[in-house]
Amino acid sequence: MARERQVLAGVAVIVRAGAAPLVWAGLLGAGIGALLPGMTGRRIGLSAGAVLFLAGAAVVLLVRRRRYVRLADDAVRAARTDLLQDRDVTLRAWRRARRWWVAGAFLAAVGTSFVLPGAGGLLLAGIGAGLWAKALWLGHREVAGDRLLWVPVSGLSRGGAPVGKGVDGFRATGIAAGDAVPGGARRRR
Repeated sequence: MARERQVLAGVAVIVRAGAAPLVWAGLLGAGIGALLPGMTGRRIGLSAGAVLFLAGAAVVLLVRRRRYVRLADDAVRAARTDLLQDRDVTLRAWRRARRWWVAGAFLAAVGTSFVLPGAGGLLLAGIGAGLWAKALWLGHREVAGDRLLWVPVSGLSRGGAPVGKGVDGFRATGIAAGDAVPGGARRRR
C-alpha cells in the first residue's frame, strides 16, 4: 500500500528556528533592562537573571525529551515520493508564524525590568539557548543513528511543535539528505 506524498521538515531545524530570535530579543531586553534601576537594583536583577537564564535553558533542554527519543526510535524511512522542505523555508515559516509571540515576549522582558532589571531578558535568552542546546542534542542523536529526522509539515500545522499532538511519528533519511546537517545548521558547500 503506497503512502501519500508528504512535505517533511527537519526536526532539528524546527527546534533551532526559535533559538536565534529568542536569544537576540532576550539580550536586547536585558540590555535595555540593565539601563533601568528597577525596584530591586541592577545587581539583584542581573543576578536573578543569570539564575533564570540557567534555569530556563535547562528546562527547555529537558522538557519532552522522552517523546523526542520515542519518536526518533520509532522513525520510519521516508518514502521516495516525500518532499524535503528546505532549511530556509522551515526557518522562515516558523519565525513568521511566531513573530508576534517573540515581540510580546520581548516587551514583557523589558516590562519586568522595572522590578528586576535585566532578569526577564536573560530568561528569554536562556530559553533560546535551551532550544539551541536541544537542537545540538538532536544532532548528536542523528549522527549516532546515521540518519536525519523529519516530521510531516501537515502535523505541525495542528500541533505547532515537532512533538506536538498532531505529530504521529518521525520520518528518517540518510545523513546527506536535505540542505541541513545534523542539529539543523546550514550545510557547508
